Amino acid sequence: MERFSCRTQIISGPGAVQELKNLGIKSLLLVSDPFFAKNGMADRLAKLTGAEKTEIFHKVMPDPSVELAAEGTAIVKALQPDTIVALGGGSAMDCAKAMAYFSGDSVRLVAIPTTSGSGSEVTDFAILTHGGVKHPLVDSKILPDVAILDSELLQGLPPSLVADAGFDVLAHALEAFVATGAGAITDALAKDAFSAAYGALPASFAGNTAVRQKIHTAATMAGLAFNQAGLGLSHAMAHALGGKFHLPHGRLNAILLPAVIECNAHSAGAKYAKLARSAGLGGSADTIAVRNLKNALIRLRRELKLPQTLQEAGVDPREVWHSSKDIVGAVLADPCCQTNPIKVEDFMVRRILEEVTGRV
Repeated sequence: MERFSCRTQIISGPGAVQELKNLGIKSLLLVSDPFFAKNGMADRLAKLTGAEKTEIFHKVMPDPSVELAAEGTAIVKALQPDTIVALGGGSAMDCAKAMAYFSGDSVRLVAIPTTSGSGSEVTDFAILTHGGVKHPLVDSKILPDVAILDSELLQGLPPSLVADAGFDVLAHALEAFVATGAGAITDALAKDAFSAAYGALPASFAGNTAVRQKIHTAATMAGLAFNQAGLGLSHAMAHALGGKFHLPHGRLNAILLPAVIECNAHSAGAKYAKLARSAGLGGSADTIAVRNLKNALIRLRRELKLPQTLQEAGVDPREVWHSSKDIVGAVLADPCCQTNPIKVEDFMVRRILEEVTGRV
């Protein structure tokens, strides 16, 4: 039996943040990072809501910690806002979700993504870091009530962020398409999201802002897909490696995806081939289409100036092998492994680590 639901109201287009005026917000907590506090965006959006009582929590950093979420939760309990607005990338949205969840209060959650990658604006996932390990929080209570996709917030994205976030979109779409929870609706979302992002990323990376709303929408579509279908081994490994070495999540997926496709292909080859063909990568036989998909991601990775290995990303291979037992353990414990198209085992993770690490 296939189930699909989307509680989140999605408001999309240039100037979409103006809808904050119409949400009837009386008491607001806006969650963001120091960048948006300094450039005035956080304050501007807070004033746009017309809220009578406003507070801005702007301490969010990449890979938000459990301790940071606890600090924010205390503010939620003290302020008791009717609405929390999360402004920023996946880290801001994840932190805001955790704050709302752990406060135990009934509060409306509005997500305004300023990068095109995490899909967190339409998912019931949040990732918190503790003790060098990324822990997924999964609960329907943290699904945002409103997502605002405003293309005007994407104009100044640096190329490196376009690349990192863009590969996160590709990873979400690709893994959702072959996940064990996939169905006809998630397949349609994932397939279109992958094709749109794959086709538009080079232009966006080169500075063409006209295509960024397309990728922004694709990120949300991929989020809708994986929220229902699940993810897989690439994300499980990206969580483990990101918690340990603090590399951007999308960058890790860019390094991992080709190797994970190779690992899963004997079980998910037919679906990988279908995805490849839908993105215009061809292949008369499934094995050729899968190879084309893997090679296309490697070429795109190079075109977007992303590292090919962990070593190129600045990680000493000796540190990887020294920590390999802990990394493998964290991967196997990650919920994303449960929806990988084949059962994830110790030797698979070690084999992929060997391929992506680089030589000493």
